[in-house]
Amino acid sequence: MISDGSELSPPELAPLKVVALGGGHGLSASLSALRRVVAQVTAIVTVADNGGSSGRLRTEFGVLPPGDLRQALAALCGDDDWGRTWARVLQHRFASSGPMDEHAVGNLLIVALWELLGDHVGGLAWVARLLGAQGTVLPMSVAPIDITATVRGASPDEPEALSTVCGQVEVASTSGRVVSVALTPAEPPACPEALEAVAEADWVVLGPGSWFTSVIPHLLVPELRRALSSASARKVITLNLAPQTGETDGYSPEAHLEVLAAYAPDLKLDVVLADERAVEDLEGLRAAAAALGAELVVTDVAADDGTPRHDPVKLANAYASFLCEA
Repeated sequence: MISDGSELSPPELAPLKVVALGGGHGLSASLSALRRVVAQVTAIVTVADNGGSSGRLRTEFGVLPPGDLRQALAALCGDDDWGRTWARVLQHRFASSGPMDEHAVGNLLIVALWELLGDHVGGLAWVARLLGAQGTVLPMSVAPIDITATVRGASPDEPEALSTVCGQVEVASTSGRVVSVALTPAEPPACPEALEAVAEADWVVLGPGSWFTSVIPHLLVPELRRALSSASARKVITLNLAPQTGETDGYSPEAHLEVLAAYAPDLKLDVVLADERAVEDLEGLRAAAAALGAELVVTDVAADDGTPRHDPVKLANAYASFLCEA
């Protein structure tokens, strides 16, 4: 068991290759946990962000939005002085009354390396080397992507009317209920290195994270979806601790799995991981997991402060309980 936030010594890390897919704070949680458990971690990150510093840089320079990639790199930093310091630098945001306001240092560093090298994957690798990151960060596609959603009840005057919402920020913050999502372009090219990582993985971890804007988008990239479905790796989905306002209001844990199956019917899972306080219908969730070929693991993985966040150490202990099984 991992009893605190300290690093395991290298001999204690399981000699496994694990690929984690997602974006934002959910992916950061799984990466912070996985780097405590396994020797080789690769993050495959959604690249559809159109808001804040990322959106501004994407618009101005025509690059991939760097924000979720930055967060993944920060999550892979070690718990020594070097790692903690560089994680703070990477996440630092300027505060001013000028055009630099709210830009994250890490976003600027990543874009600078992309401009210098002309290589998205190579630029991220150089940032990882600077940070001493304990893993690799890759975009799910090397082309910027937009998310479009069909939403029910975006207008309170027409609760059953369907409308279209464009943009990750807009979809994540919609006042309606997301019915379905799609990508623009509809069939973006997958990052070749991401496909290679999935093919070589021992385990693939999906979630936690914003279901329609961080988790499902990976399954909308045709090459990546096929790679995930055909991979020999065992697969785990980590469920969220609570529905997300707008995106998944009213969705039970079972409904999250049903959505996943609808977008990738050929994808079979081995484990569904859920927090014990987030499950109301245990037998219903077990049946939904079994329909995907998975065993249900229910344990305490939530932060103790009452917020709907995963605790990295608890999550690391949960992953360690099954990742190392033969």
